[in-house]
Amino acid sequence: MAEQADSRVFNAFRGSLIGTAEALPGISGGTVALITGVYERLIAAAGHITSGLRIAVTDLPRGRGGRRAADELRRADWGLLVPLAVGMVAGLLLSARLLAPLVTDHRQYAYAVFFGLVLASLWIPYTGSKQRWKGSHYALALAMAVAAFWLTSLSLGGAADNPLAVLGSGAVAICALVLPGLSGSFLLLALGMYEPTIDAANERNLAYLGIFALGCLLGLALFVKLLRWLLENHHHLTLVVLTGVMAGSLRALWPWQGDEHDRRLYAPDEGVGLTVALALLGFSVVVAILVAARRRGAPSPRRGRHARVG
Repeated sequence: MAEQADSRVFNAFRGSLIGTAEALPGISGGTVALITGVYERLIAAAGHITSGLRIAVTDLPRGRGGRRAADELRRADWGLLVPLAVGMVAGLLLSARLLAPLVTDHRQYAYAVFFGLVLASLWIPYTGSKQRWKGSHYALALAMAVAAFWLTSLSLGGAADNPLAVLGSGAVAICALVLPGLSGSFLLLALGMYEPTIDAANERNLAYLGIFALGCLLGLALFVKLLRWLLENHHHLTLVVLTGVMAGSLRALWPWQGDEHDRRLYAPDEGVGLTVALALLGFSVVVAILVAARRRGAPSPRRGRHARVG
């Protein structure tokens, strides 16, 4: 019993690390899950849950499938999932509480740290397929980068008041848990939904959080399955596209820019030294995490690693 309690406490601690990472743009919760040794079990459990829910939704109304749905749900590793989820929520809420005033009051310096985090994280999708890039791959990544650069230049002011925007941002952000190297918070930043989501978590805005959670469930059931198929059948090209999208979306993290209504970029003018130093700090944090993952022997994302989802 004592050993089981210790295991639950340790899983909660691992969950808190993943939750903290998800609150930081550039640090992927999936990467931290790899480092802490729960990635494969987490993805397998998510696969059983989504399969069980899918069977329940499609077959139960027709009077069948109840036993199959229950069997799928029982196969999920709840001894891991429950303490992990508790730790993730605690880590996410604590990080949100600490990050919100920093982003609001020191936006330039907070974005500098985030810029460094994401810039270093580009290494993960770039090298994830273990295949050599050809000229066509660089051209495709460049095209995706240009598209992402343009999309992140659009003003999204007021999107937080649109339930469909909140729903969609949750669906997109959940994909980061499946693909190590992709940060959910970075996706929210690129969509202009990071600060509203952090504020909603701090203010316990249950309406916003409920819609966002529903979006996460929809994303887990739909987008993640599509992402798994792409990674299984077009693994290298998928990572090429992701690399380009992440690179182009760095525009959203440029420290010298306007607010959500003014997405123009400005030349460095003040606090250049501290801004550059903080960007280097963020870059170094991700490098340290990648080195720790390599020393632990954590696998890089590659073909077949996602076969258990859905």
